[in-house]
Amino acid sequence: MNRSQEREQAFIVLFETIFHPDTTVGELFSLAEESDFFTETDFSRKLAETTVEHGAEIDTEIEAHAIDWSIQRITKVSLAVLRLALCEMMYFDDIPVSVTINEAVELAKKYAGKQDSKFINGVLGTIARERE
Repeated sequence: MNRSQEREQAFIVLFETIFHPDTTVGELFSLAEESDFFTETDFSRKLAETTVEHGAEIDTEIEAHAIDWSIQRITKVSLAVLRLALCEMMYFDDIPVSVTINEAVELAKKYAGKQDSKFINGVLGTIARERE
């Protein structure tokens, strides 16, 4: 399994946490594995857990850079993608920011609409420039 697939698994679990906030990442991975939906990897689990663990800080960054958009207004798919990507940018120093942004845009294209991918690219690009 490659990193893109692992990232997609983490995204799916993070998306589920929006609708099941009382269910742990571990429980969601177990449910997905039981249904033969996917196989958990160390990277996908660590990425999802780190995103949930630092959710408040990540959401603060999103709200600060998604001009005129509150967390509640952002589509659930875009929110999960943004959280995942920001987690990588903030807590996974070994992953190049350009790779993170590209992967986030690809996830948005697959699971959301064209406007969502542009929105995500704009927010992440702004944050990346500020972090340089």
